[in-house]
Amino acid sequence: MNFCFLLLLQLPLLLVFTTTSTANIPPGSSLYASNTSQTWSSPNNTFFLGFTQVDPTSYTVSISHSTAGVSIWTTGNVVAGTASAAVIDYGVEFQFLRNGNLRLINGSGAPVWTSNTGNLGVTSASLDDTGNLVLKAGSINVWSSFENPTDTLVPSQNLTVNQTLRSGVYSFRLLSSGNMSLTWNDSVVYWNQGLSSALKLTSPTLQLKSNGILTLLDAGSQMSVAFGNDYGEGGEVMRFLRLGSDGNLRMYSGGTTTMTWAALADQCQVYGYCGNMGICSYNESSLSPICKCPSLNFEAVDVNDSRKGCKRKVEVADCAGNVTMLELKQTKFLTFQAQQIVTIGITACRVNCLSSTSCMACTSTSDTYVLYCYMKNTPDFVSGYQGPVLLSTSYIKVCGPVQPNPLPSDQIGGDKKFRESRGWKVGVLVTGTIWGLAALVGLFWWFCCKNSPKFGGVWAQYTLLEYASGAPVQFSYKDLHRWTQGFKHKLGAGGFGAVYRGVLANRTVVAAKQLEGIEQGERQFRMEVATISSTHHLNLVRLIGFCSEGRHRLLVYEFMKNGSLDHFLFSTEDQSGKLLNWKRRFNIALGTARGITYLHEECRDCIVHCDIKPENILLDANFNAKVSDFGLAKLISTKDQRYRSLTTIRGTRGYLAPEWLANLPITSKSDLYSYGMVLLEIVSGRRNFEVSAEINQKRFSEWAYEEFEKGNVETIVDKRLADQGVDMEQVMRAVQVSFWCIQEHPSQRPTMGKVVQMLEGIIEIARPPAPKALMKGSTSGTSTNLSSKDSAQSTCEASAPPPSSSSSI
Repeated sequence: MNFCFLLLLQLPLLLVFTTTSTANIPPGSSLYASNTSQTWSSPNNTFFLGFTQVDPTSYTVSISHSTAGVSIWTTGNVVAGTASAAVIDYGVEFQFLRNGNLRLINGSGAPVWTSNTGNLGVTSASLDDTGNLVLKAGSINVWSSFENPTDTLVPSQNLTVNQTLRSGVYSFRLLSSGNMSLTWNDSVVYWNQGLSSALKLTSPTLQLKSNGILTLLDAGSQMSVAFGNDYGEGGEVMRFLRLGSDGNLRMYSGGTTTMTWAALADQCQVYGYCGNMGICSYNESSLSPICKCPSLNFEAVDVNDSRKGCKRKVEVADCAGNVTMLELKQTKFLTFQAQQIVTIGITACRVNCLSSTSCMACTSTSDTYVLYCYMKNTPDFVSGYQGPVLLSTSYIKVCGPVQPNPLPSDQIGGDKKFRESRGWKVGVLVTGTIWGLAALVGLFWWFCCKNSPKFGGVWAQYTLLEYASGAPVQFSYKDLHRWTQGFKHKLGAGGFGAVYRGVLANRTVVAAKQLEGIEQGERQFRMEVATISSTHHLNLVRLIGFCSEGRHRLLVYEFMKNGSLDHFLFSTEDQSGKLLNWKRRFNIALGTARGITYLHEECRDCIVHCDIKPENILLDANFNAKVSDFGLAKLISTKDQRYRSLTTIRGTRGYLAPEWLANLPITSKSDLYSYGMVLLEIVSGRRNFEVSAEINQKRFSEWAYEEFEKGNVETIVDKRLADQGVDMEQVMRAVQVSFWCIQEHPSQRPTMGKVVQMLEGIIEIARPPAPKALMKGSTSGTSTNLSSKDSAQSTCEASAPPPSSSSSI
């Protein structure tokens, strides 16, 4: 009897356990906020649905991953009431009603959220192992969480043109054109990216693959549009795409701390991130954006949350006759929708806005040749972005007088009494005096002693040690302007900017590259320069120093006396002095391979170059090969920057791997393809994409493989070497290695370390199969740093011009 009584007491607990662990959820089941440990789980317990306490008085119902602890779907928050130790049952309940409706009610019984599926014949509910909550009428799906997403997309979940991810005022949509877009307040599209506009899609669907590829599906075909930087790694890792409350779309692996891709690398480009009239910027102490008001004429809407924006202390309408324009240098007001745009100068832009009753703010910007004035009218939301390299000036109406923000140095410290204390002033005075005397001594030495025989040697020795130390030296723009004679002697121009010859104070000859399109903040720029300068190898061009002053960004490299390899391989002039013999060619091929091997496999921050071509292989005075222009892509501003998809290919023909054209992940194996093409050019002395009657109107690379198959390897060799000694064993190794490198599928290509061993004859080379991609053609790109090796996504962007001498660093 006692046993039966105990069993009856345990029966409710057994029923609860059954409810929380089975996949099927019977009608009439409920979850309670008072018991957050009670959940509805998927069959293998990978996902569970239950209450989560957001703060002491509010809860949310969400579907979460059991190990990653990530919520993938939620009903939103509901206030439970007053929380205290004496109140256990707050009355908040999530119900699966017998009429087939899912409903969330608050403590008073009022519905907060509903699935609106009542009386639709729903007979069961279940949570499957993909994280999808499904309501069924027999075998027919009536409603599912995947078809009603909130802010997250997970593998196996499709996003159609009729669905939207939302987070606060931000939304993410897939357009019927196949473009992905981010929108503020359902009105301003501030990010819009897709495949080629030439593609005609019928019913596009977006899907995140479990391996980290964001894919566009349409009519049985699939196209990759974005990749996580851990693409292909960790097969069991939980990946998801989430629209954050900050308006950025990101891909994560394992949890919200490991971001692998972001729609906008520059958070300040998110419209409205700092609220109305808020200015987004960065400082040296943090890579995270900060929000501030334009000036002391404004005050924060919420002193505890700077992202809620600012408001004028005195409205413009209340100070008629005393309205003026606050000038904000290196600032732009984000403009993504059509509005009043005129091509006038900066002064006229300011005056026109001041005199217009509808204009509240304006931005004057330049694209080098044309000055544009963007007018922000009265109803417009003003979202600002300030950065040290922005080529724009903005104005906003205020009631005079203008009260600028204090300098950043005045804002640091926080203790006003300490800053104004007598001891602090004395300390500053003493320090300033010491530095002033030191500066006077330095100036005296500079003007009087620097050119004397006694001191000149000391100066040269000191600066030589400084430049040779391995750390990047910071040069002033004024000094570089003087040392290059006003950028007079141009060595060449590449995808990143022009290169000029210069002579430093210690008589070291250098090549100064003026970077174009740089819009990174000071801290980010210095970090990338530090990464490049820390990459040291005999076969890599060494970075000596840099300049970063406002919009002037330059990199200073060691000078390479013999310029780039293309001058010697493809010279059409009869210049016997520029003809490279076979021994030098083979050493150049081997040196280049060793340099790339270091980038891929040996340096601390592995780098995929993405622009291997003769123009980027430079030769020193002894014709030693050095690879240049590695690691530069992250310095160049693009719309999506670091984590964008590889959808636009422009540039030099003949070197890009087939995966560029197929919109597949770009890995270190893509460099192998480019190197293989260059290696074939080193052997033949002609461009691999050349077509002529001599080679039966075929691409040279295609014709060369046919000759290799026939055993006519000697016909591939540069005819100008006919009367010179050529090591045919080395030629055979080089030719076979080139064909292995240009295999269509990346997995068939060797690593660059194996290439070095094959060229050196350390390992035997198997007969290469026919590369199927020889007839496809390709283009050349730029480079970037990767956090992992072959499996990582690169963010290279193609360079613009056709083959030309890029530089003589």
